[in-house]
Amino acid sequence: VQLVESGGGLVQPGGSLRLSCAASGFSFSSYEMSWHRQAPGKERELVASISRVGRLTNYADSVKGRFTFSRDNAKNTVYLQMNSLKPEDTAVFYCRAQRRLFNVQEDYWGRGTQVTVSS
Repeated sequence: VQLVESGGGLVQPGGSLRLSCAASGFSFSSYEMSWHRQAPGKERELVASISRVGRLTNYADSVKGRFTFSRDNAKNTVYLQMNSLKPEDTAVFYCRAQRRLFNVQEDYWGRGTQVTVSS
């Protein structure tokens, strides 16, 4: 099982980045996907989640209207389009896959990608 994030980097305030998370080794389309982030000295927090077929998305209040979460089940990939970035968005962003099947919780995490918003 692998979740590999990419697309992070350094961007100026007001700029945009598109994160990707490529999945392999499991039945991607049967998992709910989510993005989480962890800033220095803070707990990891949920940024956004998306249902298995991508019809339902949920966002943290802090990113609503600025971030868009999508998935392409044909490519086993999810995307997080981040616009109007702010310095407080600086964090390591992690991709997560979850599924509950027959009372067994399956939970996979990627290693993260650094996003730094600074002038």
